[in-house]
Amino acid sequence: MPRPPIPSHRRKPSLSRRGVIGTAGAVAAGAALTPVVFAAAESGDAAGSPSGSGDSGTKPATFPATRTEAASGTAEAATAFAASFVGVRWAGAPDGAGIRFADGDAAAGTWQTVNGGCATVDGGGTALVAAGNATAYELKLPDGASDVRSLAIDTTDGPDRTFHVPSEPTRVRGVPYLPRPAWGADESKRYQDGKVNTPEAYYPLQAITVHHTATQNDDPDPAASVRGIYEYHAITLDWGDIGYHFLIDEAGTVYEGRYSGDDVTPAFDPDGKVVTAFHTAGYNSGNLGIALLGTLNDRPPTDAARKALIRLVRVLARVKGLDPRAKTTYVNPVNGVTRDVTTVSGHRDWLETECPGQTMYDLLAEVRAATAP
Repeated sequence: MPRPPIPSHRRKPSLSRRGVIGTAGAVAAGAALTPVVFAAAESGDAAGSPSGSGDSGTKPATFPATRTEAASGTAEAATAFAASFVGVRWAGAPDGAGIRFADGDAAAGTWQTVNGGCATVDGGGTALVAAGNATAYELKLPDGASDVRSLAIDTTDGPDRTFHVPSEPTRVRGVPYLPRPAWGADESKRYQDGKVNTPEAYYPLQAITVHHTATQNDDPDPAASVRGIYEYHAITLDWGDIGYHFLIDEAGTVYEGRYSGDDVTPAFDPDGKVVTAFHTAGYNSGNLGIALLGTLNDRPPTDAARKALIRLVRVLARVKGLDPRAKTTYVNPVNGVTRDVTTVSGHRDWLETECPGQTMYDLLAEVRAATAP
């Protein structure tokens, strides 16, 4: 079947963040590295700007590269590999789409409703769907939909590549986290035609927004899911990177999201300004996004995830002098658009969406109280 043109993403030849990215196309299975780079120990919060633990050396590790295969239209598309996810995007009404898989573990042969979850696009719909190792899928779209594009994504069984990961724990003000190479961020995906697809921009932090990823619960390989979200955001949606600043899995593991530079501080530049990411359309600059992995419409986050979220928000709010309970008027530093929100809010407080899921949204008051000064 015909294939649509796919952006060409190439690695910049210089050494990337903290000098820890290995060869082009390498993809790390971050979960397997948890004992090495994600220590369980914590220290108390400290005043000042957030800071990482620094680079005290790296060690090589071998991981599967992410594989993808693009398709257009709604007819059945076959892949040469078992897909972990399918990313879909179309022009037209955002609701009313469906997908069914020919095989695999994702209710083979049954139409599933395609839920946009957290991501939104102008003038159309989009979704990332768990494919359950299917090798073929078919789409149905709302009446009048056009420009239908999909991308099958395999994050677990690709050819082995070598990455260089930190050999010591990485923390931001005592909160341990997995840096980008430790979950498998292939930095070449940030590039298009030899240039950074979405160049970094930095602004003072005004607000923190909580999301859920609307992916599977009881995830057996959350690092692979983070890689799938990265592929979907960077390539299918053409955002040039993963849309969140941080992600948190059900075990409470914190993942560094959007690339913010070659310094040792995730999400911020050396002057303490937050890098603009892609998580709340129209209100991204100066707004830090944290996403909990999973679907939290009816099921609450795990205790470990909730506690990790509270620890991370507490650190970010304290070092930046923010009161999570305060009402604030966010002012977009790019275009002057304003929005009255609580400093720590949910995605639905900014836009019409179910995100971060009703159960997570109901817990935001608890998060604000637990992180307030």
